[in-house]
Amino acid sequence: MTERSIAHGSFTVERSYRHAPSKVYGAWANPEFKRQWFGSPSPDKPKDVMDFRVGGREYNESEMGGDTYIFDVTYRDIVPDNRIIYTYEMMKNGERISVSLATIELFPDGAGTRMVVKEDGAFLDGLDYVKQREEGTNYLIDLMGKWLDEQ
Repeated sequence: MTERSIAHGSFTVERSYRHAPSKVYGAWANPEFKRQWFGSPSPDKPKDVMDFRVGGREYNESEMGGDTYIFDVTYRDIVPDNRIIYTYEMMKNGERISVSLATIELFPDGAGTRMVVKEDGAFLDGLDYVKQREEGTNYLIDLMGKWLDEQ
């Protein structure tokens, strides 16, 4: 039997963009925009969902390195151009590896935006770690920044 454990962890990622808060918000809120930088939802995967509203769900199933990952989100609070709060769980090959609360805050910064992403997670049974999640979040946020600059 697997040894059961919970490793609690938090991290904060900050970025500044030369784009208005409405454009940064749109990168998160518009399903087509988010698909372009995040990969979700995929039009060729019927199970993928992006219902961006309070109480709505985002669901993404992907393959990486021979493993199947599921990102399953419930949106808890949304204030356009200001904040997004969601809870989510990650699964790997059918096993729950984490449950998290994530917040995204957008602050006007001159003509641009300062974005703060904070995550508080419970990482389960040694299957995931806060350091891995922080690295993954930094990677995705960098993809979003590149996407914003290319628009």
